Amino acid sequence: MLSAESAAVVRATLPAVAGALDEITTRFYGAMFRDRPELLDGMFNRGNQASGAQRRALAGSIAGFATALLDEPDIRPDALLARIAHRHAAVGVTEDQYTIVHKYLFGAIAEVLGDAVTPEVAAAWDEVYWLMAGALIAQEARLYQDAGVEAGRAWRQWTVVERRPETPDAVSFLLRPADDEPSLPARAGQYVSVRVRMPDGVHQLRQYSLSSAPGDDLRRITVKRVTGEVGAPDGEVSNLLHERVCAGDELTLSAPFGDIALDDPADATAPLVLVSAGIGCTPMAGMLAHLTAIGSTRPVLVLHADRSPAEHALRAETRELVEQLPQARAVFWYQQPGLQEPDAQAGLMDLDGIELPEEATVYLCGPLPFMRNVRGRLLTAGIPARNIRYEVFGPDLWLPGTAA
Repeated sequence: MLSAESAAVVRATLPAVAGALDEITTRFYGAMFRDRPELLDGMFNRGNQASGAQRRALAGSIAGFATALLDEPDIRPDALLARIAHRHAAVGVTEDQYTIVHKYLFGAIAEVLGDAVTPEVAAAWDEVYWLMAGALIAQEARLYQDAGVEAGRAWRQWTVVERRPETPDAVSFLLRPADDEPSLPARAGQYVSVRVRMPDGVHQLRQYSLSSAPGDDLRRITVKRVTGEVGAPDGEVSNLLHERVCAGDELTLSAPFGDIALDDPADATAPLVLVSAGIGCTPMAGMLAHLTAIGSTRPVLVLHADRSPAEHALRAETRELVEQLPQARAVFWYQQPGLQEPDAQAGLMDLDGIELPEEATVYLCGPLPFMRNVRGRLLTAGIPARNIRYEVFGPDLWLPGTAA
């Protein structure tokens, strides 16, 4: 809970701080990486730094948390931070790093806002920061404990058992623990971080959804090759995995994390709707495999959009899994339909005419514009907002409640 004195100051200064957050976070990252370059080795995504996505996500999370504290002063907005906590645990964030971030973030605030940062303003925003940091530290501690790993030490070597091309731009890696010890438990829909050493010696991390049922010691990730657009560089980790990793190689993986996971006891009956586009199909494939493995009889509607059948990763497998579930059906949309899917819809996903089950739980994954559009259509169709759960690949630039 934010103190009354600090709440008044934060309310008065929030417009100015929020308006300057882009410059503040730019200076923050610049100063921190200048003084602490080791943080770029295996902690921060260089691609997201270069594109500004990480900077915008941090700015959005700070402004969103402060706004939530003001709107509901008696409730600490822990739910707003759950996604961030899972991301942090997946890359090995530890409690001491919040002190480092505080030093450079507040240095940047003082630089940008200058004399406007009075002792009262600094104290109020300091309270906001430590409320946010304290909530994240507590959540991350629970996540590490639940995963059965020490804070920041969730890493393990896995052997590539099989490498299988899925499409021209997507490849699956089937993995087994290299030490032959049992794997940590996972839930369908979760992801792991993959930690690789780049040619310049710097380690980089990327998160990939588990695209198979998580119930045994064989796990699978399906990686899409990221091609840079509008002058942006190609994805360095995805391209390295595509070009260099083969059966018999080892990869460093984190324990599984992710708050958008399927909770499905065998006796669950509530309908599910799995909506995806592009490589967003990967967590949905893991969910379908899990439902099949436990013999689920709940109604499942699978909706997927892609450029063409040839570019739809795990397409045949998805069809097979749907056929094995007694109350499941699938509808696919392709911008360039092909003979491989004669019953598919042409064009972009269109929910008109699609009968959505009442009180269904919806899982949504794909490019951000796609998810914003589909979420709006789902709300219009009567699906309650509380029933729509989404996964963003990369920094979360979509704060809860901002998309209609």
